[in-house]
Amino acid sequence: MTVTGTWKLDPGCVPCGGSFRFGMGLTLTVGAGTSVTWTNRDEEPHTVVAGDGSFHSPGMGTGATFSHTFSTAGTFDYVCSIHPMMHGTVVVTG
Repeated sequence: MTVTGTWKLDPGCVPCGGSFRFGMGLTLTVGAGTSVTWTNRDEEPHTVVAGDGSFHSPGMGTGATFSHTFSTAGTFDYVCSIHPMMHGTVVVTG
């Protein structure tokens, strides 16, 4: 299973229908083995960096993507290292 996301400064958007936007403090819950893909559709560059260091994207310009497969259950906080107010959490269930 792959879930895709879009970096946009839109804190009001919540996960829906397999697509979601990452903003400020949003949480996505997926099953183990799920790949999550972040796509930058913003005009500013962004990164996706796990708080525990388990994944780290390069700087992503407009249209760039980054994917990570969550193989184990747990809670994974992430942040855009360029814009730390943009953060979220991926909760992976067993």
